[in-house]
Amino acid sequence: MNTTSPHIHPKFKLNGLSYPSAEELLNFSDGLMEQGASYERSMARFLEEWLSFDETVVVRTSGSSGIPKEIIISKEHMIHSAEATGTYFKVGEGTKALLCLSSDYIAGKMMLVRAMVLGWDLHVVAPEKKSLVEYDNPYDFVAMVPYQLLHSIDDLDKVKKLIVGGGAISTELEAQLQSKSTEVFSTYGMTETITHVAVRRINGFAKSDVFTALPDVKFTVDDRGCLVIDAPKVSNGTVVTNDLVDLHSPLSFIWLGRHDNIINSGAIKINPEEIEAKLSAYITTPFVIGAEQDTELGERLILILESESGDKSPDFAVAFSALSSYERPKKIYTLSQFPYTATGKIKRADVLKLINSYKK
Repeated sequence: MNTTSPHIHPKFKLNGLSYPSAEELLNFSDGLMEQGASYERSMARFLEEWLSFDETVVVRTSGSSGIPKEIIISKEHMIHSAEATGTYFKVGEGTKALLCLSSDYIAGKMMLVRAMVLGWDLHVVAPEKKSLVEYDNPYDFVAMVPYQLLHSIDDLDKVKKLIVGGGAISTELEAQLQSKSTEVFSTYGMTETITHVAVRRINGFAKSDVFTALPDVKFTVDDRGCLVIDAPKVSNGTVVTNDLVDLHSPLSFIWLGRHDNIINSGAIKINPEEIEAKLSAYITTPFVIGAEQDTELGERLILILESESGDKSPDFAVAFSALSSYERPKKIYTLSQFPYTATGKIKRADVLKLINSYKK
């Protein structure tokens, strides 16, 4: 490769340093592979893959909704995704951005791609829950997962625009964001769509429950009511999801939950994510709504809390008052530690498996 490589913008900076050629960036990556911390080695591995002559990269899914798998993604699609983000959020060359996500997964990889394609000044730190708290730098654009945002709530004045993805945002967290001047957006997407294809504003005058498509993206639904994504610039063919949505238009929808999480209790189909959204205003510890077998109902609702012995329990009488009778859990279980993916998502299926194993 040479200095005219389309993969590196001439204004691109990494931790304040410029790299006039791909060769210099590769030399930097080699140094990280030898002496860098684990998150720096992850970044170096991706940079070397990105700067190779291959037209694709291999990306591993997080495994939050199934077994982790490897997906082959076109570099051209990744460039288009970066450009769509730049257009939608108005973050062009010179943008000061923070990478505090793991470069092992698509969200972290795409922050690097955006920086190289759009000409950002990218600051890279360890992907920890308080990554923003530990540095005083101001940023134009930051991407986080919900648990990082929760632990950075008092330091958001350092950030102009922030996107958050990879998990549900609690009602309590949304409420805390309303007094912040930072423009905070929830993103919808997946590895197959090269991160987000739709966003919704969480706070401020433009706050909305509706996700809006990024450029060159359109939506339909299948006969299950699940979202179908048509994004030819970032994906080969349509992507059929298991996400139940209320489709408002070909460019907008409200996310309702996962089709594969639907619980059938006494012939009533119940969406656990809708119940979790209501309870999140009252329960601050991690929790999930699930089901267990029941002789009369077929399945009955259960609430599972992540809680150590001795922890103060929520006021369930108050919390459950926000639910209809058929939405109220019939039993409550606790686990001292939930299983999480590397990107901080609760492994819902694994939580239910653990509860079932403990009951035997």
